Amino acid sequence: MKIFLTGQRSFGKAVFLALREDGHDIVGVAPAPPGQYYDKLHAIALRYKVPVVCDATRLTSAHIPEGTDLIISAHSHWFVSDKAVEKARLGAIGYHPSLLPRHRGRDAVRWTIACGDAVTGGSVYRLSPVVDGGSILMQRIQFVDRSWNHHELWKHLFPQGVQMLRETVNRLSHGFIEGEPQDERFATWEPPFEATARLFRPELLQLPQ
Repeated sequence: MKIFLTGQRSFGKAVFLALREDGHDIVGVAPAPPGQYYDKLHAIALRYKVPVVCDATRLTSAHIPEGTDLIISAHSHWFVSDKAVEKARLGAIGYHPSLLPRHRGRDAVRWTIACGDAVTGGSVYRLSPVVDGGSILMQRIQFVDRSWNHHELWKHLFPQGVQMLRETVNRLSHGFIEGEPQDERFATWEPPFEATARLFRPELLQLPQ
């Protein structure tokens, strides 16, 4: 499949390499905004001569190449607009390191530890206008050792997430997956641990005054 990838850091890089290994064509990436050094997803895209079309804060539908089958969000803290999702034949999916609808938000792993959850897991879900609120395509459980901090929990959820995305993409390549709607009765939303972190949404409609 022709896949557009938005994300960052080691997880974005690992998903990039896994999808290439599975024979998929990465048609473009939107990594984290540039800093002193290239983000790891940015760097691996350059290595394999995959177009870096913009940074994730500026991603709009115009950046999604024609013929794209699927958009994947891999550790991205930036919203993918409805218009961008509509450009891909199969829409867009993402991995979230919690059992959605619990712990929506960018710091799900930290909140899992902070709340003392004994069980968590990962979710592959369809991106939708509700942040972390789309239908669930796949979930897996991860028990939490009470001695772990959030870094140690992420070490378990990281490879699980890469594998779940690989399996979901393989299933999508063989046909459409409907998914299960999230039950809003059990939804929780936690703010970021960094008070200054905000979710930016490009291509929002301007409401008339």
